[in-house]
Amino acid sequence: MSSERVQAFLDERAPGLRVEHPGTDTSTVAAAAAALGVEPGQIAKTLALRAGERSLLVVAAGTARLDGAKFKARFGAKPRMLSAAEAQELTGQPVGGISPFGHPAPLEVHCDESLRAFDVVHPAGGSPDSAVRLSPDRLAELTGGDWVDVTR
Repeated sequence: MSSERVQAFLDERAPGLRVEHPGTDTSTVAAAAAALGVEPGQIAKTLALRAGERSLLVVAAGTARLDGAKFKARFGAKPRMLSAAEAQELTGQPVGGISPFGHPAPLEVHCDESLRAFDVVHPAGGSPDSAVRLSPDRLAELTGGDWVDVTR
């Protein structure tokens, strides 16, 4: 299961961080916020995108919206969302549960500045019923992700 791969990643790089399973659906920002009792913005959504021939992940606050012009200025191409099948093939995780951690192969990950509005964020834990609780800076550190401004 993909949440087990996320937990294995965390065990290796961040002992003490746990994939949480609240016992209900967390596959959308609204559902995750309700299940975890947090603001929708604190849900760190992981977007699987293509910029030209590059596949990459952008992790942004749940209420942020991708800005095509900012994305193109930063990555040199218009963003294209990967299909559910493409995203699962890339990450090994289903849409609604894509985590910035625990992929079969290393991925290019970028953290959007929108996350910095919060002390704690909750990205998915690899399944549509899981999440991980951590600070935005810890998320960036663990993913090796750089900070970008590609949302509005």
